[in-house]
Amino acid sequence: MFEIESKKPTEITIATKTITIKFDIEEAIIDAGLAVGKIKGPGEFEIGEATIRGIPTESGKTIYDVEINNVHVGIIGAIEENLDDIVSDILCTSSVRAIREIEPKLIVAMGNVDGMVSELKLTARTEKKLKVKSLDSLPAAKEVVVLT
Repeated sequence: MFEIESKKPTEITIATKTITIKFDIEEAIIDAGLAVGKIKGPGEFEIGEATIRGIPTESGKTIYDVEINNVHVGIIGAIEENLDDIVSDILCTSSVRAIREIEPKLIVAMGNVDGMVSELKLTARTEKKLKVKSLDSLPAAKEVVVLT
């Protein structure tokens, strides 16, 4: 089990029983409180139970594919590049185009929620934290979650 939360529109935090990892999309920084400090930019990393791929985009930004317990979480914010490089069960984004191309089961809204839900013809539910037990616990129909 793990939890996803967001306190800023450009940040996503994933917490397991053993580690908390904060992703800052704007700065392309991963902060997991490691002795080596923060991780910046693309690369492949294993932090606790999480396997992370930081994928470089053509514009020099970084998108992330995080796998925990066979659940893939894509963290891309508003970035709409290199979408073919990411497969996500849960997608953290503000991009309707990315949602349509990647087709996640669950969307964590980052940014303009109203425009996103109206364009996708979905409703949004609000949560403080999103708790993910397993891949099977994800909704059968596409849902949008707004983290507050």
